[in-house]
Amino acid sequence: MPRKAKDAPKTTTQALGSLLKSARDIMRKDKGLNGDLDRLPLLTWIMFLKFLDDLERQREDEATLSGKKFRPAIDPPYRWRDWAINPQGITGDELLAFINQDEAIRPDATKGAGLFAYLRQLTNANGDDRREVIATVFKGVDNRMKSGYLLRDVINKVSDIHFTSSEELHTLGALYESMLREMRDAAGDSGEFYTPRAVVRFMVAVTDPQLGETVLDPASGTGGFLVEAYNHLAAQVKTVQDRKTLQERSLLGCEPKSLPYLLCQMNLLLHGLNAPQIDPHNALRFKLTEIGEKDRVDVILTNPPFGGEEEKGIQGNFPDDRQTAETALLFLQLIMRKLHRQPTSVGRTARAAVIVPNGTLFGDGVCGRIKEELLKSFNLHTIVRLPQGVFAPYTDIPANLLFFEAGGPTRDIWYYELPLPEGRKKYSKTAPLQFEEFAPVLDWLKAREEGPQAWKVDFAAKRATALESATPLWEKAEAERSSSASLSRSIRELEQQLATAIGSTGDRPASLRDLKRQQQAHDQAARTAQAEGDVAYWPIYNLDLKNPNTRAGLEHANPKALVASMRSQEAEVMRLLSEIEKLVAEVEA
Repeated sequence: MPRKAKDAPKTTTQALGSLLKSARDIMRKDKGLNGDLDRLPLLTWIMFLKFLDDLERQREDEATLSGKKFRPAIDPPYRWRDWAINPQGITGDELLAFINQDEAIRPDATKGAGLFAYLRQLTNANGDDRREVIATVFKGVDNRMKSGYLLRDVINKVSDIHFTSSEELHTLGALYESMLREMRDAAGDSGEFYTPRAVVRFMVAVTDPQLGETVLDPASGTGGFLVEAYNHLAAQVKTVQDRKTLQERSLLGCEPKSLPYLLCQMNLLLHGLNAPQIDPHNALRFKLTEIGEKDRVDVILTNPPFGGEEEKGIQGNFPDDRQTAETALLFLQLIMRKLHRQPTSVGRTARAAVIVPNGTLFGDGVCGRIKEELLKSFNLHTIVRLPQGVFAPYTDIPANLLFFEAGGPTRDIWYYELPLPEGRKKYSKTAPLQFEEFAPVLDWLKAREEGPQAWKVDFAAKRATALESATPLWEKAEAERSSSASLSRSIRELEQQLATAIGSTGDRPASLRDLKRQQQAHDQAARTAQAEGDVAYWPIYNLDLKNPNTRAGLEHANPKALVASMRSQEAEVMRLLSEIEKLVAEVEA
């Protein structure tokens, strides 16, 4: 009879690494797998089932000792111990049929649903939420191995890993993270869900989640933010109740893509979260106005997808004047809506740390209106500007970290420009950003003084000045629109009188033509005043501000860059002059 996992000897770090390497070497021989993008998901679902079986054994023992009835998440003969633990068990085509087919001969020699077919139809009818998690995981999983004999060899390797010791789980979690890193490196354009570990650790350190607060990542990917937040909170655990608080609704995530969802679940399980609460659907699927207090959280840490586009149905969940296909901008609105307005359970202000591309900082139109809401309703206290290459090799788009909290409006925005190490032009995959490079920023955050890398913008003063300039112009535009509307009514009345008098309007009399010219003049004046007011106001929401302490003098500027800049500015001036000439011509006409 196989020995229970709880009686198994502990596996050393070296042995765990060797087991996983052996399993991956076996998978390299299979014709159905192409690279780590195929191998890691397969190894993950196998480890997932082994982990669940070890966890079920522990919970069954605990239930027996306390005299409670135990409800298994997976029934026989689909448990790991039923079909996988025996190294001489089913193999070859028989194993592939049991795993892949809708109906198969099961390990107990009876006919029934295949393994994946069974797992995909699990529900929480018995009150066990784990069953729905398992079903969701396996709805997005396929077995791509062609050889049932090689698959048996991989299963036998994983059977020697024991998910029963906290030390082993910690070691395996670290090994698993290294495999995730390799998979992301192999992913190329598919690696959109990767955020460098150093950036994640820094964002968690700055937001400093506290035990009792709820942390959300609405774009979880493989779970990097949630794992780091879990480690941060776990260090605060002192009692059994603290442990319960950590395990129950401290961490929430959302990931609609099946592969990252599976990897996220496994990542969190290996790091010690017993029942990860990861929503397998699009976080943007709810109408923004329907998200209420019960849906809000205390801390949000996330890296929304750069450059993603959402369908019309998703865009319709947002206010008419803030609808956009740009995923990052929709997520920014969601994040604002999801933050608690009141202090958290530990008396802190609800807060968020979000990664955004440069385009979000300087974007206007819908983007500008979203930033206006952010700065009116929240305190955007810090923007950390990251140097080029931080997200290499996935993208060279410059990125920024926004730190904001409930309780706006924003008064001062502090900027910190993270410099590249001496002698470096950019980061790369082989020479990435290190967490230690954030040490000066963490020290600076304690005192916040202006210096070579840091500067402050008095946004409240900028907004007050802009409103002072824009308001009279907007009032003029409104008055002109009112005059135009009044004339429009007069024109309609006159046209009706003419139609009644002669049966048709015929040639328009001079008085009617004069009224229409007056109305057009008011409309044009309204457009001009509105545009001038907008020019005075909206540029304050361009947050893409350069470090004033590092502006190079003209004598040190690159001649080619200087000429290109001058030509660009000249082109913009000519464009504006052309628009003004058109406006003047329309008014005179």
